[in-house]
Amino acid sequence: MRGELLIRNATAVVTMDAGRREFAGGDVLLRGGVIAAVGTGLTTTGDVVDAAGCVVTPGLVNTHHHLYQTLTRAVPGGQDALLFGWLKTLYPIWARFGPEEMFVSAQVGLAELALSGCSMSSDHLYLYPNGSRLDDTIAAAREVGLRFHPTRGAMSIGESAGGLPPDALVERETDILKDCIRVVDKFHDASAGSMLRVGLAPCSPFSVSRDLMREAALLARDKGVMLHTHLAENDEDVAYSQAMFGCRPGQYAEDLGWTGDDVWHAHCVKLDTREIDLFARSGTGVAHCPCSNCRLGSGIAPVRAMRDAGVKVGLGVDGSASNDAGSLAGEARMAMLLQRVSKGADAMSAREALEIATLGGARVLGRSDCGSIEVGKRADVAVWDVSGIEAAGSWDPVAFLLAGPPRVRDLFVEGRQVVGAGQMMTMDLGAVVERQNRLANRLQE
Repeated sequence: MRGELLIRNATAVVTMDAGRREFAGGDVLLRGGVIAAVGTGLTTTGDVVDAAGCVVTPGLVNTHHHLYQTLTRAVPGGQDALLFGWLKTLYPIWARFGPEEMFVSAQVGLAELALSGCSMSSDHLYLYPNGSRLDDTIAAAREVGLRFHPTRGAMSIGESAGGLPPDALVERETDILKDCIRVVDKFHDASAGSMLRVGLAPCSPFSVSRDLMREAALLARDKGVMLHTHLAENDEDVAYSQAMFGCRPGQYAEDLGWTGDDVWHAHCVKLDTREIDLFARSGTGVAHCPCSNCRLGSGIAPVRAMRDAGVKVGLGVDGSASNDAGSLAGEARMAMLLQRVSKGADAMSAREALEIATLGGARVLGRSDCGSIEVGKRADVAVWDVSGIEAAGSWDPVAFLLAGPPRVRDLFVEGRQVVGAGQMMTMDLGAVVERQNRLANRLQE
């Protein structure tokens, strides 16, 4: 059990509790991996972190990522393509990956998230070339120290059968389901405060069969794990669903058992009002990936309408091949700006965007023990320095966060310090980045 640590005298502590309380000159006491007290004037016999000039928030939550893609940022040929063309450019490169590429790219991606204030991340790994396994990314997450929700993705319908991926990257569906059982049985931890929970995640309607979607849903519910996939990402995606299945993506999901409190879908840029109502009624979650949606020209997701209807919405950075970066703080700002440019200047406040990035993401991932700074919640806390030139003249340090420091000062996950003074505390980041660049150069050659 971890000892006691007091984060003291913050300019503001943003709790995201039921009353959305904020404490000026606030303190947060961490003990044994949980939050023991929140308020002002707290004391401790343990370690103290001085948070003067800082805003303290819950750790940010990433609800959708493809960590392996940090090895393929800004690849020529995919830079100016829509989703399907972009995928076709990158599939042959990803086919050359192996376990080392998966491990190192996950290390880099998770460290990048940590430095942006993220304490918990999901991952969607749906291709397994050359002996790669979900185990590779799980090993990386344990080293970095983030709370991790990896999903065992899959592709089973290749080009020869009318799917999008090349045949060399798809798997037999019996093998997929067998490995899903293996990774859940080996790694999934359903206990309170769990650092590792596994989900099942057939990739998309255009890369797996309806049978696999049904079987995955049945298996996930038998095992008590969550379900995740891509849905309604752009117009091509919707057109494919209508042409191949005779229905819109929301109907496709409902027919196959892919709605409910244990399901979350990535993107959902093109959901219509009936689909939004379906997600709200069923408790289905959405991972909103604003930067990737902009990068691929997919559109602006109807987040304002989703939130107003009661849909659970979190943020996702998506893969670095379609985003170029992995900053949760950047996604929160982009989410706010896109809703404003789409619906007006009062469509989303900075505090609402921060709520989506913290509590919203925790709810999407089914983590009632995370996402807010409250007594009894897990000790996942981010400390942001707002004393520098970026914040000079700022009247509201909380609102400023969405335009402010690009890197978190300190990050605690389960009470353990993962980032300190803006640097990774759990790994030699310089050595990992050097190794990553060697791998990327080898792929280019």
